Amino acid sequence: MLDYFTHRFDPNNIMLVMTILVKNEADIIEANIKTHASLGVDAFVIMDNNSTDGTREILSNLQKKFEITIIDEKGYYQQKKFMTKLAFLAKKIYKPDWIINNDADEFWIPNSGNSLKEHLNFKGGILRIDRFNMIPPIESIEKEDMFLNSIYEVSNQINYRVAKREDISVLLGQASRKVITNPYGLVKINSGNHSAEHIAFWNKKISNEIKNYHYPIRSYKQFEKRVITRKEVLDNFPNVKMGNHYRMLVAKYNSGKLKDEYKKFLFKDNEIKLLQKIGILSKNEIPSKTIIR
Repeated sequence: MLDYFTHRFDPNNIMLVMTILVKNEADIIEANIKTHASLGVDAFVIMDNNSTDGTREILSNLQKKFEITIIDEKGYYQQKKFMTKLAFLAKKIYKPDWIINNDADEFWIPNSGNSLKEHLNFKGGILRIDRFNMIPPIESIEKEDMFLNSIYEVSNQINYRVAKREDISVLLGQASRKVITNPYGLVKINSGNHSAEHIAFWNKKISNEIKNYHYPIRSYKQFEKRVITRKEVLDNFPNVKMGNHYRMLVAKYNSGKLKDEYKKFLFKDNEIKLLQKIGILSKNEIPSKTIIR
């Protein structure tokens, strides 16, 4: 960890690596890698955790064009543990100056310029990035590829005072920041990639130059897959640390009511107009124009 103090940072020669933990992300992983490679990511370290939908095969094919190291992990899904492992592996293989700790449904896009590196030209410890949920088109319930056409972001997120109400859409709620980390001095990545522990604890900052666009709700088929993944974790580790929202979704799945829950994430045109009027949603076509299909 003391290598933070000895590592030499060259702002004109930045090595940027992205780590991703995937499980059944066939509908989005190719767009994720192509887009971030175009935005300056030099290499990817990706762990596939027992995908059964063709994700692993897509990754193998992408290796022919992009610098990708693939790790096959057969154990049960453990995000914090696996993402920390990937960060240390990325450091060992590529010696990066920065690591973007990514999820397959997130796109990190600079507000200006053509490269993420333009906003990473300094030596830091942890860089915190604001995250914005994207509202899926109503057609997403049946069509798997419609979510990338999303043009409405939750720009002013709601801080729900009554979190247990079942009629609210968590998609409009607060989306916690994500982190980009300097692997030199890194201790560990915390749950959800929302934070990290680093020896340079004083060297943390929030960036307003990069935004994380989050697509947590895609097609219903993908939504169900994600909930089943969490169900498998809870079935095997009932005391594992997991957000109340995912625990609620697993309960909905077990009771046969998951599709009703999914519909809460879809908004009709008149509802979108109202949410725009009161400032919760705003139109943003940057991600849909930047993402490479």
